[in-house]
Amino acid sequence: MEAAKNVLNKMHLGGEGQPEAAREPSSSELQELKEKYAKAKQEQVFAFYDDLSVPEKAALFEQLSSFDPAHINTITDRALNPPAQTKDADKETGLEPLPESATASILDSKAEDIEKWYESGLDLIAENKVGVVLMAGGQGTRLGSSDPKGCFNIGLPSEKSLFQIQAERIRKVQHLANKKSGKGEVVVPWYVMTSGPTRGPTEKYFQENNYFGLEKENVIIFEQGVLPCISNEGKILLESKGRVAVAPDGNGGIYQALVTSSVMSDMRKRGIQHIHAYCVDNCLVKVADPIFIGFSASKDVDIATKVVRKRNATESVGLILLKNGKPDVVEYSEIDKETAEAKDLKQPDVLKFRAANIVNHYYSFRFLESIPTWAHKLPHHVARKKIPYVDTDKGTTVKPEKPNGIKLEQFVFDCFPMLELKQFACMEVKREDEFSPLKNARGTGEDDPDTSKKDIMDQGKRWVQAAGATVVSSGSDDGIEVSPLISYGGEGLDKLKGQTVTAPAVLEKELK
Repeated sequence: MEAAKNVLNKMHLGGEGQPEAAREPSSSELQELKEKYAKAKQEQVFAFYDDLSVPEKAALFEQLSSFDPAHINTITDRALNPPAQTKDADKETGLEPLPESATASILDSKAEDIEKWYESGLDLIAENKVGVVLMAGGQGTRLGSSDPKGCFNIGLPSEKSLFQIQAERIRKVQHLANKKSGKGEVVVPWYVMTSGPTRGPTEKYFQENNYFGLEKENVIIFEQGVLPCISNEGKILLESKGRVAVAPDGNGGIYQALVTSSVMSDMRKRGIQHIHAYCVDNCLVKVADPIFIGFSASKDVDIATKVVRKRNATESVGLILLKNGKPDVVEYSEIDKETAEAKDLKQPDVLKFRAANIVNHYYSFRFLESIPTWAHKLPHHVARKKIPYVDTDKGTTVKPEKPNGIKLEQFVFDCFPMLELKQFACMEVKREDEFSPLKNARGTGEDDPDTSKKDIMDQGKRWVQAAGATVVSSGSDDGIEVSPLISYGGEGLDKLKGQTVTAPAVLEKELK
């Protein structure tokens, strides 16, 4: 594993590493690194080296040492010039929905099956075999905030952030598992993947809020890797005279980050066998969902994914399906109109291809242990961007008005086609119960703080009404915020039966 970690650290870019006290590299160390970059025809990164202060020289040397320029050239070339399609390519792009043997749906599964998955999932949580990985590298830039997106307050009456909501769901599911088993302490470790800009603020936020009631040692914050930004001419760009312009390596960088950080060794030490991974921006996410864990474990798969039903044929979402007999995600732009509009023969009122990807996944630990054997095979994708840079001839900073370079990123689902169908499963869940992403600024009307807040408040109202309470409201805001510390998924509200609740309201209490 150490050898594999070294390979991945070379490939990547050491998100975890921090330079020690500034020390100017020796002339031999510098010469060796310069030759490495010159051989890759990327020597321009040293254009201003002699003008830098000692700390700046040390920092640039440290940064450049974390990259393999020949590898950067290779993946850039592969991303910009993907293999040419074969003559038979058109015949090889067969798309089919996943077969029934690999799927289940909360919408139409038998109640006893759902209960069985829930109970078995809780048992696995009680045995301390379940861990959670949170992809939280994004900043709230689109939301008008420079803070990590998880710190964002969506406007709930309680003013809880996304991080707090999710932490409290972990606390509640630990409590439910402990109550069911009657055994000792139940721990669901939370592995929070940040990016360079969000790591410090995320750590500070958790510290200041006392980890929202979770034990500090069970919240492990780590960092995804970065890749250099590349000019349209294939050159590594400098963002300043002493620093390379870099960007996070996409949510697919999770795989290298799990190995090059301490996460995999921590999971191994704890005996984690089942992992739930999700994105921070979904306020409705059922963290460490017992039903999903129980379903996935019962099928003994390596990867499972949650999906919601596509709203209509034109909704721009990626779809989970079979492509050439392998599980895959196909983006909306890759599907023609006829395929998008095709109806299910067994259910003519629903789309044939309807499994919308929500980046909510299950992994077996054994699969994650195999990361070093396949991570280098994952493709990189090109995002053309306007990237500020220093002109290495003139020494001036340029802020381009049109895309002048590329950022390379990997997607978390790029490993799906590596699996045989028997190793993959898919669970359809209710959108109104489990998926409300936060993507846009307030006032947009779609996937913004107001829709996130409304979806949580509407869900709470449904739970309270299902428990037998009457909800009344004098205004248009008739939602109810139910704290995760009271209810994880609508359970435990029996005491409300026959009561009248005036909305908007907050039902909040601490665990006992």
